[in-house]
Amino acid sequence: MSIKQTNVVDFIGIDNTTGDVVLTISDHLMWPESDNEHFLLLQEKLNTYLSFIESGELLETYPNAEGRAVLIEVVCKYPLGEKAKLFFENAAAVIQAADYTLKFSLLQKQ
Repeated sequence: MSIKQTNVVDFIGIDNTTGDVVLTISDHLMWPESDNEHFLLLQEKLNTYLSFIESGELLETYPNAEGRAVLIEVVCKYPLGEKAKLFFENAAAVIQAADYTLKFSLLQKQ
């Protein structure tokens, strides 16, 4: 799964430390400052995730999510540029208003 498959939830799991249900977006694209395609893909993907949660499909698909806080984690291959940081700040505020959390993580090379 990847960011380019905007109508698919990539991964679902439970954080063993917090108990939160974590919905992960796998993002392998670079963050060019002049190209908006990446931002549009991510916005579509986030909308898919929010719809998945709010429609009740999350609980139908993953009953262990019942009663848990929801975290959407975007795991990126490349660090955020300035424009991407602003995008994440704005998206996080919108998602927090819906009572969920958005987190950015940089994939750690092994």
